[in-house]
Amino acid sequence: QVQLVESGGGLVQPGGSRRLSCAASGSIFSIYAMGWYRQAPGKQRELVAGITSGGSTNYADSVKGRFTISRDNAKNTVYLQMNSLKPEDTAVYYCNADHVVVVSTPGGMDYWGKGTLVTVSS
Repeated sequence: QVQLVESGGGLVQPGGSRRLSCAASGSIFSIYAMGWYRQAPGKQRELVAGITSGGSTNYADSVKGRFTISRDNAKNTVYLQMNSLKPEDTAVYYCNADHVVVVSTPGGMDYWGKGTLVTVSS
């Protein structure tokens, strides 16, 4: 079974920085893409940033220039460096792994972490 575990959430002041990490564990052969989504109270879950195994990235317009996604393929870990945080960045941040291929198992599946809360407030 594949598990995604996020870490790094917490309380941060406006203008501050925070780094989220998400490690995927299990008998993983490959992961096509990994990404971060967030869901604020009363709002739908939205894509924040994504990165493929080849290093191609995409970002939501609201975080471009402030957030950076990176990935360590050897460790099946994805990071989200968040700078210049704003109160509107407050949300539960979820890690996603897209098309995870498990050893000796045909096909691929998507997995989600349980989320980590980031609160931006003074």
